[in-house]
Amino acid sequence: MDAALFGGLERAALHEVYAAGAADLAAATGFALGLALRAAQGEAGDDAARPILWVRQDFVDAETGRLHAPGLNELGLDPARLLLVRARDALGVLRAGAEGARCPALGAVLIEPWGEPRAFDLTASRRLALAAEGSGVATLLLRVAAAEAPSAARTRWQVVPLASRALEANAPGAPAFALRLLRHRGGVRGDAAEREWRVEWNRDRCAFENRTVFDRSDRLIPRRNDVPPLSRPLVSLSGDGQAAAAGPDSGLRRAG
Repeated sequence: MDAALFGGLERAALHEVYAAGAADLAAATGFALGLALRAAQGEAGDDAARPILWVRQDFVDAETGRLHAPGLNELGLDPARLLLVRARDALGVLRAGAEGARCPALGAVLIEPWGEPRAFDLTASRRLALAAEGSGVATLLLRVAAAEAPSAARTRWQVVPLASRALEANAPGAPAFALRLLRHRGGVRGDAAEREWRVEWNRDRCAFENRTVFDRSDRLIPRRNDVPPLSRPLVSLSGDGQAAAAGPDSGLRRAG
């Protein structure tokens, strides 16, 4: 699924990610961050710790809350790799984002203005697209509280959250998304069903994986007595970091 999704997703381009509604903002943000992490890996799969620039309008913090470093870490982004720029208005966000898109040392640039600012028009989107093409840096525009509008973006995505599937012992599952490709400058083939995917984010592999489609009769969240028994004995761990201290080869990791 990851190869199919990113086979047609050019890194040196501008891409838009839309939240389907206000309640879908967290899912759209998670998907956009997943795209940024995938783009920052490079073709060889070695990210070389390249930083990700995130340019955010202050009003987004006021409406939705600030970025949470432990949450970013759970998605697979080391907060030490994140360069966070906050701007007072959308014009400042777009200017800072364009400067970042011109910097080939970055792994990806994530630009997050609020709403439908006048400063973001077709000309502004072309500047971002040209900057991304010139530097080779994937540039992602996260649209919050905005309707679709003409732009120079190579692709445009709409994101809706899905309920996570519980892991063993009913631990929180991987983040899940319903994706719809709204636009592709190279042309969109097939019907609407062929432009939709249901995926889960695997933070250990830093990749999207295909998710089985649920029927209406399926229960997305199982009842307690529906949870199957564990496939092996479970050793309880304290919350003082023993799992992390056990090392990467111990088979232990935090769930969620």
